[in-house]
Amino acid sequence: MQTVTWFIVVGALLVAMALGGSVLKRLPLSTSLLYLAVGYVLGRLKLGYLSAFEHTAILEHLTELAVIVSLFTAGLKLRAPLRAPAWRVALRLATLGMVVAVGLVALAGVYLLGLPWGAAVLLGAVLAPTDPVLASDVQVETPFHGEEHGERLRFALTGEAGLNDGTAFPFVMLGLGLLGLHDLGSGLWRWAAVDVLWATVAGLGVGSLLGNLVGRLVLYLRRRHREAVGLDDFLAMGLIALSYGCALLVHAYGFLAVFAAGLALRRIEKQSTGERTPEEAEEAARSTGDPAGATHPELAPAYMASAVLGFNEQLERIGEVTIVVLLGVLLSTWPLPLEALGFIALLFLVLRPLSVFVSLAASHPSRGQKAMMGWFGIRGIGSLYYLFYALSHGLPRPLAERLVPLVLATVAASVVLHGISVTPLMRRYERRAS
Repeated sequence: MQTVTWFIVVGALLVAMALGGSVLKRLPLSTSLLYLAVGYVLGRLKLGYLSAFEHTAILEHLTELAVIVSLFTAGLKLRAPLRAPAWRVALRLATLGMVVAVGLVALAGVYLLGLPWGAAVLLGAVLAPTDPVLASDVQVETPFHGEEHGERLRFALTGEAGLNDGTAFPFVMLGLGLLGLHDLGSGLWRWAAVDVLWATVAGLGVGSLLGNLVGRLVLYLRRRHREAVGLDDFLAMGLIALSYGCALLVHAYGFLAVFAAGLALRRIEKQSTGERTPEEAEEAARSTGDPAGATHPELAPAYMASAVLGFNEQLERIGEVTIVVLLGVLLSTWPLPLEALGFIALLFLVLRPLSVFVSLAASHPSRGQKAMMGWFGIRGIGSLYYLFYALSHGLPRPLAERLVPLVLATVAASVVLHGISVTPLMRRYERRAS
């Protein structure tokens, strides 16, 4: 009977979102907020049993799939050239901002929560990265050129979310190493050489290489032989799986690889269509009389990138529904720890804004833009993945019982607070930017 109930609930939820999605966009609500409420109610009604400890493996893999799909989507949205000022802001947030955030959260974990240093560093690594899935309302909505002033905030947050889910991994490994669960090497040499340098560089390299090779091969077949037309959904899933798997095979970060693969596909489109937007390129292809547009010599890349992006965005929404409903179910089984209330307020109101202002101290964003970036440090599915990854790698049960409810509560608070504030704040910001 529970299975039947789940089918009915999930089906009704998806239909309701399809019918009422445009209404929610006008309200100070997010779709994730609704999914969270549904999951919590289902858990309280005992319609499903889910345990962070008994179902660690399946939760880890589900969150992993949701993140890699979203990272590939984020890469496809970032059309600005790497030399654009918008990229410098995103890189600062994802590197220096990440380091500062991990350090601040670790200090709070040791001196406010009484955690050992290993667990505190791990907590920092879990909660420092922003989320590419739940942050969709503040990400770029169409592929960004790098010049539109009103979109620079969205670009910075999208680029940060795409990169820092990979740059957080070295700190996860550092935290596990300090707990005796990962080999850091004498004097941290192995951590610095393998977990930081090799895994990061190789991940970006693998993703860029495969994105370019696969993208150019498809375009060659379409332009010269009118083959490999259609089935762009298979192309998207294949490239995601290929880049992620190859990165893991060489002990690199698969998150960075899929993000780089998405960027590579977008760069191929950008090089082909030049200063025209993808929408303009598609319209030009239609005017040539080619019914598909996929085999047009100059404009085929725009069609390929657009089709892959559209399919990936649908996968991303499915992943969001699944994980956030499960988060609600998990929350219904854990009492809210009192220490979480003060910690969440500290993270959202002090630590995240401070890390943004420190990392962007010498950069061009205005004070208002920095304040918006500081507030919209959305925690989400990436944090859940790192939590379950740590559990599956032997995080001691006493520490796990403290970290699990703290992380679940933080992600849920982000869904609620950022979900309520995103629509009015972004509208106000965009009115001023325009």
